[in-house]
Amino acid sequence: MQRPGPFSTLYGRVLAPLPGRAGGAASGGGGNSWGLPGSHVQLPGRALSGTRGSAGSTSTSGGACSSVCSVPSTMSKAEEAKKLAGRAAVENHVRNNQVLGIGSGSTIVHAVQRIAERVKQENLNLVCIPTSFQARQLILQYGLTLSDLDRHPEIDLAIDGADEVDADLNLIKGGGGCLTQEKIVAGYASRFIVIADFRKDSKNLGDQWHKGIPIEVIPMAYVPVSRAVGQKFGGVVELRMAVNKAGPVVTDNGNFILDWKFDRVHKWSEVNTAIKMIPGVVDTGLFINMAERVYFGMQDGSVNMREKPFC
Repeated sequence: MQRPGPFSTLYGRVLAPLPGRAGGAASGGGGNSWGLPGSHVQLPGRALSGTRGSAGSTSTSGGACSSVCSVPSTMSKAEEAKKLAGRAAVENHVRNNQVLGIGSGSTIVHAVQRIAERVKQENLNLVCIPTSFQARQLILQYGLTLSDLDRHPEIDLAIDGADEVDADLNLIKGGGGCLTQEKIVAGYASRFIVIADFRKDSKNLGDQWHKGIPIEVIPMAYVPVSRAVGQKFGGVVELRMAVNKAGPVVTDNGNFILDWKFDRVHKWSEVNTAIKMIPGVVDTGLFINMAERVYFGMQDGSVNMREKPFC
């Protein structure tokens, strides 16, 4: 694939050519968005077997694609959107001589890839603090400088994904089980920037994300904590079970995760504080008043940026 051209910033907007596409940067439209036309690239010789495009058409199965293929599926659009959001955040916020907090999950992979490219291209001096074992492995895989909070307790910038973002930039995180370390790194960062695809944008928490709010708990306390949360706030609380091992999911910290499937919109700041006060709770996947800015990769190849509202 051809190396992407240089990015530039103009009044907070990223002007970027599509990776692998020749030509200059495409200027954005109005508001906090910028267009990247033609972002859905057909990979030659790859068949889209039985996938349904956003226009409702189903692609043919078997063999190579015909000369005119169907519209990419929602999943492929989401993956491209993650990439666009990750790269936009890195271009706008990563600078030389920073200590970076590196988040966890599928979206952060694209941000780390771009960070590594910039380190090589611009000879940047960066130090990376991971939020999980996965993040640690990503940092090492891409040859970035790995550190920790013992050596670098002050973080300049943390970049992470989210499972859902509401209109006030409150987040649900922890679908991958790394919520406590993610919150620690974000909490000690001077700036916390979130990257996500279009599926994560909601007016209210719970509109799009239906798997509940993760709560990390000490293993011996998971039953009383489950009862306490259900009695105080309603909904259903479930112990998260592992897929490829017998028993529950175990976090990087050796704890269990409860998924609280709430049944109404709450005052999330109050709920977050109340749940954290229950004995046995380590932390919640509610990130309240923490994100400064969120970049959403959109279906049409643009990136929308939303900032923290100021009262």
